[in-house]
Amino acid sequence: MLSLNEKLEKLSNVCGVTGSETPVRELLTQFIRPYVDEINVDRLENVIAVKKGKPDRPKIMLAAHMDEIGLLVKTITKEGFLRFSKIGGIDDRILPAQKVTVHTKNGGVYFGIIGSKPPHIQKEEDRRKILAFNDLFIDVGAESKEAAMQMGISVGDPIAFDTKYVALNKNLVMGKAFDNRAGCLVMVETLKLLDETDCTVCAVGTVQEEVGLRGAGTAAFGVDPDVALALDVTVAGDVIGVREYDTSVKTGKGPALTISDSGLITHPKILRWLIDAAENEKIAVQLESGLMGSTDAARISLTRQGIPSGTISIPTRYIHSPAAVLNLQDIESSAKLAAAAIKRISKHF
Repeated sequence: MLSLNEKLEKLSNVCGVTGSETPVRELLTQFIRPYVDEINVDRLENVIAVKKGKPDRPKIMLAAHMDEIGLLVKTITKEGFLRFSKIGGIDDRILPAQKVTVHTKNGGVYFGIIGSKPPHIQKEEDRRKILAFNDLFIDVGAESKEAAMQMGISVGDPIAFDTKYVALNKNLVMGKAFDNRAGCLVMVETLKLLDETDCTVCAVGTVQEEVGLRGAGTAAFGVDPDVALALDVTVAGDVIGVREYDTSVKTGKGPALTISDSGLITHPKILRWLIDAAENEKIAVQLESGLMGSTDAARISLTRQGIPSGTISIPTRYIHSPAAVLNLQDIESSAKLAAAAIKRISKHF
């Protein structure tokens, strides 16, 4: 049986740029299957795993998005370079000289680097500018457009950052796509901790979160839960240059509970439920509010007639970049909190 660390490594290394989540769904399904009664894939390709409870007890939806930010082949130049578009929120400043992998429709994987005009031959004013993504290109070693096409590369192919998972120390690890493979792992570990539960748990790996929380909306409509929790990551502020006012959330200090963000004001019953569970189990939590961005909980909360929703987040450094850093203990604590809350759900709903 794989350890938590080994599961996260596999989830991190696999490519699942928004719209191409199939490899992640297959891996998540493999990890989650031993702990549920049934697994289905809906029309938008969200995966929905159900652990059945008593018919008269509440139904809870756990949502963890499977997709990651990345790039998409937009055009191929006659010289064989790839021009690209961005998928999800990516700061143009991080793109030059990044190593990437291009994933073709026939299963091929090609390595490349994001190139630009060398600074040695730029004018002084150009060197001070931030290069926009549409001024950049990807070099995969193709000598012409025809050569790139013969490799199997075509418009629409997803492009992921080429970052391999590594341990920095005993608890801190670095890897690609922790947003939101970390949340996917929390969902797996939560179900693992639920030997029995009175309520029905619908664990959903959602698609297309990074471009507007799309999969969560359709999945929530179909599942029609009584309450919902999004399992995601959040900005960790324990790095140089971040003020306490910006965010007080730190890695290694436990899961973060969202009070409010740009898309959600957490339902007061949800927040009280999670805090009570944390206090009862002596799990340290951090409260956060006022951050830009949101999670699947925002879309779920507005589905049908409204679904009380909240978010449990893993503090993560450098999210929406080629590599992020988190503390494995925060993943363990997040799963323990989610499982403890589910076991106590009848006391609140």
